[in-house]
Amino acid sequence: MTEPTRREQILATAAELFAARGFHGVSVADLGAACGISGPALYKHFASKQAMLAEMLTSISERLLEVGRERVAAGGGDPAAALRGLVDWHVEFALGHRPLIIVQDRDWESLPEDAREQVRRLQRAYVDLWADQLRALRGDLDRARAHAAAQATFGLLNSTPRTGHGIPDTALRELLASMALAGLGVAPHANSS
Repeated sequence: MTEPTRREQILATAAELFAARGFHGVSVADLGAACGISGPALYKHFASKQAMLAEMLTSISERLLEVGRERVAAGGGDPAAALRGLVDWHVEFALGHRPLIIVQDRDWESLPEDAREQVRRLQRAYVDLWADQLRALRGDLDRARAHAAAQATFGLLNSTPRTGHGIPDTALRELLASMALAGLGVAPHANSS
């Protein structure tokens, strides 16, 4: 794994602060202090605090879709294998990016409109990715129901910032994955019935 860039470090710090205090509760000076630089020095990396939020949420939406497509391809045309890969990926994301989930939920309205539309477009493509695999697996699902099932699964998996306190992440990972697969009607392993 490569070391995070300075931009990535700043974004990770900003996500933690935004999650803890809200986008509007964090000043540029707060961000700079948390990153070990002056507030104005942040402007070398980002045009504004809003630009930071936009990149934060856009880049993670791009990453979700990119890795999601990789997981589907790794399924080799087997929709159940693809869905297991998607669930594993989303659980990994949800456990590793709790602050981003909070920021997306709470600070969505602070995103500039162009960034909001870009994130919506990426998220629609991610939902479509899941829904296409669900429909390939389950002939009883029309497009609307497949989308609803995917979004309900995201709700479960994205509950990580609010659930699982006192449960080690390894156990929470297993619990969330098994619940998501059961809800989608997918056997946990290729040889399971």
